[in-house]
Amino acid sequence: MAFAAAALGRSLPAYDDHPGQLARLWHVVTLGPAPWAWNPGWWTGYPELQFYPPAFAYAGALLHALSFGTVTVPRAYVATVWLAYLAPGVTTLLALARVQRSAWLALPGAFVALALSLWPALTSGVEGGVHVGMAPARLAWAMLPLVLAALLPWSEGTSGFPARAVVVLTAAIVLTHPAHLPGVLVLILLAAVARPPRGRRIALAVGWLALAALITAFWTLPLLARLAETRALAWGELSLASVQDTFVRHPFAAILAALSLAAFARLRQIPSRGARLVAVFPWAMAVVVLVDAMVLERAGLRWLPADRVMDAFWLGLVMAAGLGWSGVQQAPDDSAGLPRLRDVLIGLAGVVLFALVSIRGETLTLWPRASQWPTYEATAHGLRLPELWRTLETAPPGRVLFVRSGVPLVYGGDWWRPHTHVTALTPRESGRAIVNGTFTHPSPIAALVYRGDAGRGAITGLVERLDGQSLFGRPLESLDAATLNDHARRLRVSAIVALEDDLPRLPALVDNATFRTRRAEPPFVVWLGPPAVLPDRSTAAHSRVLVDGAPGEWTSAGLAYYPLWRATAAGRTLETRRGALGDLEVRGPRSGEVELNYAPGAPEIIGLVLAAAGIVLWILAPRYFTAAAPASEHS
Repeated sequence: MAFAAAALGRSLPAYDDHPGQLARLWHVVTLGPAPWAWNPGWWTGYPELQFYPPAFAYAGALLHALSFGTVTVPRAYVATVWLAYLAPGVTTLLALARVQRSAWLALPGAFVALALSLWPALTSGVEGGVHVGMAPARLAWAMLPLVLAALLPWSEGTSGFPARAVVVLTAAIVLTHPAHLPGVLVLILLAAVARPPRGRRIALAVGWLALAALITAFWTLPLLARLAETRALAWGELSLASVQDTFVRHPFAAILAALSLAAFARLRQIPSRGARLVAVFPWAMAVVVLVDAMVLERAGLRWLPADRVMDAFWLGLVMAAGLGWSGVQQAPDDSAGLPRLRDVLIGLAGVVLFALVSIRGETLTLWPRASQWPTYEATAHGLRLPELWRTLETAPPGRVLFVRSGVPLVYGGDWWRPHTHVTALTPRESGRAIVNGTFTHPSPIAALVYRGDAGRGAITGLVERLDGQSLFGRPLESLDAATLNDHARRLRVSAIVALEDDLPRLPALVDNATFRTRRAEPPFVVWLGPPAVLPDRSTAAHSRVLVDGAPGEWTSAGLAYYPLWRATAAGRTLETRRGALGDLEVRGPRSGEVELNYAPGAPEIIGLVLAAAGIVLWILAPRYFTAAAPASEHS
């Protein structure tokens, strides 16, 4: 951790997605750990952690709670980022050391797992997982070698199925980043078929995987039941051209592939079934990725994008390359004392060589450049965020619409240039709910802002590509005042924030009759309109809202639709539905006050019961089945 603190710094990072990930940690701390807990601050309300894996935010909140608040929420976030940074190197070292019976031989592979960036092909690397802020993906990625290490004795036939370890690791990966679940399944399948009786071993593994599914049911069951309330994020692209581009931009990837192929070519000469598993794993993952990209995605099943599933392939390639670097060598069984000189030299030579590669280029990143990793303090000062938030605090009641998802940190026109989604912290810092201003989001309201409709189709582009170019599916130059004002009215927006750079492209806000007042807070410009009535929240689960409509008429309640909302008036239950814009509409008997109550439904409660049952079974079942297993099989 000292190395991570020195390499990454002790300050809160503000680059790209980090502010939004911090906001999710604040969500758990302030609104509780229930995945379906309603977050009113973003996108007219959303159950933020029901449709995003919650484990990373849980880890930060747990650290904050166990320290009795001594570790602040921002500090807890920084600590979890440090953990995500270090974890792949540590876990790969543990796994390869068990395979090769030598930590020295495992050292080169562990070094590459720690430092590999390979951006943008690898989203769990240093660039994607640490710099950009996709730390949950990197933390789950780091658990794959632990699954491998746990399975090794079972693949060799020296132990029964490692139920306690594999079940909890599988559940943890699903709750941290499910895109790595296919990697777990491939590892378990390879270990199961490593020796007979293969059919029985596969059936045994499936049974224990069902137990892992039970443990995650508090999140996965409501997720599946409420899938219509989210939009798949499928902005990545995996194609033959993108793979070729990766090897052109990152020649080191070709070296990894060559070393991995060298290990695979000597498969019959490898005496250890565990080492064979490592040699085969990346190529088995390649088949899975190919099926995902060519079959599942083309059939419209885009919930596990192939470009994210491929991260497990890259980690498998690293581990197999570590095997190939050592010449598929294993330290002898009697080498428990001093390490052999040959192992030390092979390990150190690999580390030195790969460290030299990391000095230049973007394939390996061991020691990030401080200038490219801006801190929150420096970013807030440079962008004058306190001044913006004070202006928004005094704005008329209502939500704030951001024309962009973030703010560029350098001058230029490239959509991918360094930027920050620091405006995602506006609800925390100013007390004002926002629309847009966050990273690419799966909310139906986000789809409305991105493309002009809240339909069920996947979101196939990064929001950064739209910044300064379009809003509500229209180019900024052709977005007229009437359309903008109508969306603002339905979303209960009373303030609009843009960048000074956007002014030439925003004719809709020139002499706008609704948003008349304009204030400059460089680099931002704020337009203020009339007050907008938002639901009055008396508690996290109870709100009141004034509706204005004729009896029997459908009226917007001013927040996003979700099935857990119930509406009543004068003790009478009212009908609710999803509006055309993805908002909650109420069919009221007359104008007046409507009570809104938010409570878990059957999928949420059943999921909690199943998860509790799964934890009990995880504690008791391995002991029972291991004791009852025949000694020859231990399973």
